[in-house]
This record gives sequence, structure tokens and C-alpha cells, in this order.
Amino acid sequence: MLAKNTGAQLLFDYLSEIHEKKVIILNTNLEFSRWVNVLYDEQMTAALVGRLMHHCHLILFPGENNRLRESSINYMFASQQKGGARNA
Repeated sequence: MLAKNTGAQLLFDYLSEIHEKKVIILNTNLEFSRWVNVLYDEQMTAALVGRLMHHCHLILFPGENNRLRESSINYMFASQQKGGARNA
């Protein structure tokens, strides 16, 4: 867990350092409410999202994620679900 927290802290420190000095382009398929699952700290997550949202242009692309839909993991999961339904 320490390594994960260290990485999250480094990301936070870097984005905080360049905040309002550089252009940040960020692409994510996670809702902001789920970022705490990646950064592991609610206060740090709230501060980071707040900084990113300050003076931002948010572009949303609704719909299904093509990479997730076409991934082999998703295919395996769907196959298991179909197989499980037959065995039930």
C-alpha cells in the first residue's frame, strides 16, 4: 500500500506544482467520485479534483468505452456469464 500512496502523492505534488502554470490535458474513464479508489486518500483526491476543475474545460464523451467493450477480459467475462447462466 505504501508504494501506491507514494505514487498518488507524487502525482498530486506534480499536478499541484504545475497548476495554473502549464496546460494539463487529462483523459480518464473514471468518474471523479471513483478517483479515491486510485489515489487512496479522500482529502488528497478532493484537493486534486478541485485544482483540476478550476479554470477547466470538461469534455464528456457519453457511451460505451470501445477499448473496454473489445477487450479480451470483457470477452472472457461475458463468456463466463453465458456459461454460468446455462449451468444454473
